[in-house]
Amino acid sequence: MHLLPFAWLVLGCVFCFCQAAPTNDDDFVSYSEFQVWKITTRSNEENKLVLQMIRHYGFEAWKDSDAISAPIGVLIPPPFLEEMKLKLAATNISYEVEISDLQTAINDENASVNVSAITTKMAHKMDWTSYHRLDDIYGYLKYLADTYPKLVRLIDIGTSYEDRPLYVVRISNSSSPDTQPAVWIDAGIHAREWISPAVATYILHQLVEEPTNVGLLLNVDWYIMPIMNPDGYEYTHMKNRLWRKTRSKTSSKKCRGVDANRNFGYQWGGAGSSRDPCAIKFRGANAFSEPETLATSNFITEKSKQIKLYLTLHSFGQVFLLPWGHSVTYPSDYDEMKSLAKNATSKFKRYKYRVGNLAAVLYRASGNSADWAKSIGIDYSYTVELPAKDFLLPASRILPVSQDFFPALEVFAAKVATLKVTYSFPA
Repeated sequence: MHLLPFAWLVLGCVFCFCQAAPTNDDDFVSYSEFQVWKITTRSNEENKLVLQMIRHYGFEAWKDSDAISAPIGVLIPPPFLEEMKLKLAATNISYEVEISDLQTAINDENASVNVSAITTKMAHKMDWTSYHRLDDIYGYLKYLADTYPKLVRLIDIGTSYEDRPLYVVRISNSSSPDTQPAVWIDAGIHAREWISPAVATYILHQLVEEPTNVGLLLNVDWYIMPIMNPDGYEYTHMKNRLWRKTRSKTSSKKCRGVDANRNFGYQWGGAGSSRDPCAIKFRGANAFSEPETLATSNFITEKSKQIKLYLTLHSFGQVFLLPWGHSVTYPSDYDEMKSLAKNATSKFKRYKYRVGNLAAVLYRASGNSADWAKSIGIDYSYTVELPAKDFLLPASRILPVSQDFFPALEVFAAKVATLKVTYSFPA
């Protein structure tokens, strides 16, 4: 097959995607007539050509696995739809339109808030039939702490860039909490991945409010942070549904925010991150430049002797990912980590997950939180990409995803309960 040279790509494109893409200011962003395409390549040459197109136009890849056989999901703005159809047709590269109008999909994603639940359940507004704003989520955390004070402690570990509190919920039925081995779960590090906070709050509900799950609290403490990036999460509800980063100011006057999952201090700044403040994977000016990642890392470091398993929830892809992410390399206990993950994923009935090394299965991602957790001595450290076709998972899928996922925690809790908490004291 004859593929046209890269110079051909630029014909007819004298301005970059940033002029057609949503801006970073405080105006409401509409994705009317934007489309999401799934492009399938059959060779290294085709894969390289498509990636060149994406980089040149500044398109955002929604699924950018390095594997040739894996389809590449691409967000295409209206001015480029016809041009991209012609270019792909000329090179005989196939694609399909996954979302024909992105704003319509966004409008259809979240069900109306359950008014009857709000009026009859005055203590909190949480349910798992719709996606909730930050105030609803934080209100639920406070409700749990107030209603179950012997079991739940709400810990304020710091504030975000825009001065929102950063909350961690500790669940422990021990008379001496903080001395048992613990599981850490965080979510919402990427603002637009709404299903991850929804699953995290469902886990809280099950652990605290469902007596049948009391066995998961035997000899195990839980630390759960449902929203690591509250500023970004609120921004996705108010202004731009597809915002990913934090909301801090950067060296660029027109671009805000840092990819918090490229901002952790292990292999920071390496492959799979960007030094460009306008890039979606901007790593930040330095490791832990963001108050959100700094506060979280400080808290976890303080508890690192106790926390035996780290779980960070993302979407999308249905994969359990293991270190390392900065390169296709494997920790010495990789096989043991993989075995535990496979045991956990065997509990899933509705959705099937792959298990593997992050850099090998998806792509390189230096400075990610799970690599950092592993680097400070938390032996079992996983990134979970929850089920979804793309970032817009209908609210009707919250319960199916959450209910399917929860039984995996039985496997993790059973393992963690066998581990010892060792503290070293100065002589």
